[in-house]
Amino acid sequence: MADPTPAEVQQYIADGLPCQLLQVEGDGRHFFATIVSAEFEGLSRIRRHQRVYQALGERMREQIHALSMKTLTPAEHGAEPAAAGHHHP
Repeated sequence: MADPTPAEVQQYIADGLPCQLLQVEGDGRHFFATIVSAEFEGLSRIRRHQRVYQALGERMREQIHALSMKTLTPAEHGAEPAAAGHHHP
């Protein structure tokens, strides 16, 4: 079975989890996903990851060997410092 592309992994996650923001990068073996979902409200990081694995289902075990993820709620994502121009001394 062919290794999934980042776009496929992104689609798998989107199919099983409503996301405000979803970005997946990777090379077919190792993936890094940034996922912002209101469903993460009140969940620990471990539970959030389990929720993503649940969305991926069987495909996760068969195809995706390494998936790193950053899981944020919309509020957490909004509170992250922007990359440009907001440095306080």
